[in-house]
Order: sequence, then C-alpha cells, then structure tokens
Amino acid sequence: MNYKLLIQYDGTDFHGWQVQDNQRTVQGELQRVCSLLEDADVGVSGSGRTDAGVHAEGQVASVRITRPFTPEKLRGALNGNLWRDVRILQVEKAPDEFHARFSASGKTYVYRVVNAPVISPFWSRYAHHEPRPLDVARMGEAARLFLGKHDWTAFSSVNTDAQTRVRTITEFTVESNWDSRANAAIIEFRITGDGFLRYMVRSIAGTLLEVGRGEKDFDTIQTAIVGGERSLAGITAPANGLTLLKVYYN
Repeated sequence: MNYKLLIQYDGTDFHGWQVQDNQRTVQGELQRVCSLLEDADVGVSGSGRTDAGVHAEGQVASVRITRPFTPEKLRGALNGNLWRDVRILQVEKAPDEFHARFSASGKTYVYRVVNAPVISPFWSRYAHHEPRPLDVARMGEAARLFLGKHDWTAFSSVNTDAQTRVRTITEFTVESNWDSRANAAIIEFRITGDGFLRYMVRSIAGTLLEVGRGEKDFDTIQTAIVGGERSLAGITAPANGLTLLKVYYN
C-alpha cells in the first residue's frame, strides 16, 4: 500500500532531510522506523530536501508498506518509535502513482525574523534574530521583484543536481506582526513557487534583510536576477529562520 504522510519537525538537531552516512536526518529516521514496522528495508520519498537546521510544518512524504495498517494505526506506530522532534500529523492511503516529490505542484516557505534588541528563548530555534531596524514596507516592495519565472543562479548554491535553475515564484509577501510571547515584532517572508533550489529561499531572505537595512537597492536585485551573478545577491540567511510551510498537489 502506498501512503502519504504529513510531517512536522524541528530541524535544529537534524543534518537536513536526506539520508547521510553517520548523520541524523529526517529521512533516515523515517526509514529506520518504517523498516522496523515492515521488518524489511523501506525507502521514504520526501517532497524535497530541507537543509540542516531548517524546519517543516507541512512536509510530505510517500512510503510503500506491505503489512496491513490502517492510516490511524500506521500514524500511531510511527510516532511511537520516533523522537519527539519529528511527528507524523496525518497518514492517508494514496494512489499507486502518487510520489511525494514528483506529484508536487508547488510549495510555500516562510522565513521568520524577530526584529528586536533581544530574541526570546522561545523563538531562538525557529526565527532569525535581527536587532537592527528593518524597513518592512521597503522589503515588501522589493519582494515583488522576485515574482515570475526566472533563472535563479544568483540565488542558489553552486552545487546542485537540478537539471535547470529556472523556477517560477507566484506569491511573495512580507508582513510584520506583534508577537506577545516574543514581546517583539516578528517579520514573515512568505514565498510560494513551483519549486526551489538549494539555499534559494534563504538567499532571497538574506537579500531582503539587506534591503530592509538600507544596504541594497532594487536595481542591484534586478541585475542579479537577470545576470545570475551571485556576488550581487545578499548573504544567505541562517537556516533556523526557515520553515517549509506547505506542499501543494493537483
């Protein structure tokens, strides 16, 4: 039976999604537990790879298990054998042709920034701390420059196995809201597209932070997008601020 898993995890103590030798990864943990339940090696396919330290509120994976499980019993069995920093929120039976990665039509990521002199310990694992003032309106204007279909060479890792660096960003918003627990404003960069390259969202977030601090202008961003020159983009923002929010399927 093919199952679709909806997964959340705190990425702080993981070396990313993808299985790596002698490293704790989300895929590795899921495959360990699924193989335990199946009593045989089981592969788990995710909608995409998240890097070390990146979190997920809506990661999706697909897995084939031959032993008879109802979705509810499989969810309970998985969670009963996983560490508490990863949880399966939902399990569904899926069509045989469903694949978490290849069936996906788009994703939404959110990058969170606590913009205050001090960051609350309740947010330090899940948001980037920026003590300097940020111009939210200006960052919102700059976000519109990233909409559309472009080659994102300037905003991605040099090392990638992607066949093309062309992706389409369909939505990009910048919002600031007061958070009572943080006792500060939390700024959210929320970006939706048909796919993302390695470090792409964090590079875009880092670029917007430079815009917000008055260190980068709009013309430089447009030149970076068109020319693909990495040096014109901003510094890649830290991983802890990034969360995979949702994966879309037709």
